[in-house]
Amino acid sequence: MKTRSLFAISATALSALFLVACSNIGSMQKKMAQFNAKVNPDPLEVHGDSIAVSITGKFPEKFFAKKVSVEATPVLTYGTSEVKFKSRNFKGEKATGNGDVVPFETGKSFTYSDKIAYAPSMATSELKLKIVGAQGSKTAELPAVSLAKGVITTSLLVNKNDGKVMSSSDKFVRSTNGSFEAEILFDHNSSKIRPAELKDKDISDLVEFLSKTLPANPRMKITNIEVQSYASPEGEIFLNNDLATGRGDAGKTVLMDILKKNKLDATYGSLVQVNPKGEDWAGFKAAMEKSKIEDKDLIIRVLQRTSDLQAREMEIKNISKTYSEVEKLIFPGLRRSIFRVNYVLEGYSDQELKAMASNPSSLKYEELMRAGSLVTDMNVQANVYKEATARPEADYRASNNLGVIYYNQGRMTEAKSQFEKAYGMSQNAETACNNGVAQRAMGEMKKAAAMFNESGSSEAKYNMGLGYIMSGNYGSAINTMGSYKTYNSALAKCLNKDYTGAKADLDACNNDNGSAMGYYLRAIVSARLNEAGAVKENLAKAIEKDAKLAEKAKTDLEFRNFQGK
Repeated sequence: MKTRSLFAISATALSALFLVACSNIGSMQKKMAQFNAKVNPDPLEVHGDSIAVSITGKFPEKFFAKKVSVEATPVLTYGTSEVKFKSRNFKGEKATGNGDVVPFETGKSFTYSDKIAYAPSMATSELKLKIVGAQGSKTAELPAVSLAKGVITTSLLVNKNDGKVMSSSDKFVRSTNGSFEAEILFDHNSSKIRPAELKDKDISDLVEFLSKTLPANPRMKITNIEVQSYASPEGEIFLNNDLATGRGDAGKTVLMDILKKNKLDATYGSLVQVNPKGEDWAGFKAAMEKSKIEDKDLIIRVLQRTSDLQAREMEIKNISKTYSEVEKLIFPGLRRSIFRVNYVLEGYSDQELKAMASNPSSLKYEELMRAGSLVTDMNVQANVYKEATARPEADYRASNNLGVIYYNQGRMTEAKSQFEKAYGMSQNAETACNNGVAQRAMGEMKKAAAMFNESGSSEAKYNMGLGYIMSGNYGSAINTMGSYKTYNSALAKCLNKDYTGAKADLDACNNDNGSAMGYYLRAIVSARLNEAGAVKENLAKAIEKDAKLAEKAKTDLEFRNFQGK
């Protein structure tokens, strides 16, 4: 069904309704002023999916003849069609048949309400009252009485394409830290460089890194070059500390020679720092864990339960067979200096990523996600996110963002496909919200509501608010739309008779960027506030932006009191 409103029946119409029921016409006519029937609203309105009629009034005392009964049926006629509301029967105290009894002496208050489903063809229509009266075996059908003409359809002005979709954020890291390492080993109790160490591959790789890799990549910036030096954890602690310091100094000398030979000392020499570490218990533990020494678990437990370094060494030495293996297999690799070149790798700037978005295949996945958020051309964005969805490492975010672009381009079938794909990959606030928007665009209102509830995001709640507007629940729409100020939030407030709030929302969103319908809604609000000048001004702006609104305004009952003004 669709959204519509309340019918109103005038006192004149009610006089026709009950004419047949009065025992004395002259007496009835004198008492009609006492009848005081009230109808609301007038003219008819559409709310939710229905047009409703509501009437209240009272039969005056000594009004309804005791043997008379009446059947009254409101009927909406449009074109060659008509739709009946439910009939209502009233009867006098002595009349036979069904109906509400109206005491002759006291009279009786009554209320009437019903609704019918709205169809667009009902916009131009007339509400009539068909009346059949009976007394005994005699019946009479009175001429139909016109009650109201036309239907106000303001509630149908909701912008259904105003769904709030959620884009996923990129995880692009512009600067990453890295390091390149090489090491030289020393003999037991020595800090003297062994020439063979300088011929190892890691040293030649270090030279190539400094002399070729770095110059070839201007985005790679060295922060410092560290020489970390160690002694194996055996013997006197003070002696080992001195050994570590000596190995650090020797390492720095070697490193500075390497830089000088490759003409890099002026560039990187000042960045070299020596950092002696003393006994390398951390390295010892790591080496033991990787070894195949029989008692390695026992030694590791010693490390864990004993914090005194000398006590540790003594306990390990007491494992006599194992200790000889440790001396042979573990300690030599701990007598070392490590050359560590620390650097920062700078990623592309936003400006560079925007420029590269036209050639998305050249970018990595997170660079694609970042680039897609930076460009404004939706065709370029679609290409970027489409490329991202094809990457092996692609997650839900690429499909979700591609769906957002398709949605904003009005490509609803493609948007729905991408949103469903993203939701299948990860069910979260973003994908549930967007999947709900797509489902509603395809007419799946229940599925959409379930998705919005699952999401729980402010965007999803706003989207729920649009559904509430379409179902005629304007208070709930206002509550769920939260702090958003849009054309639709203004419409909800207008329909909820909060005209000040409606104006404020239209101001805040600049009539949704100065749209024709924004000005048209302003004109409606002004009409309801009886502001003739504002009605004229805003209608003129609306029609200037969309000439088709001129014809709509001519037949829109919101402006019935301003026609020709």
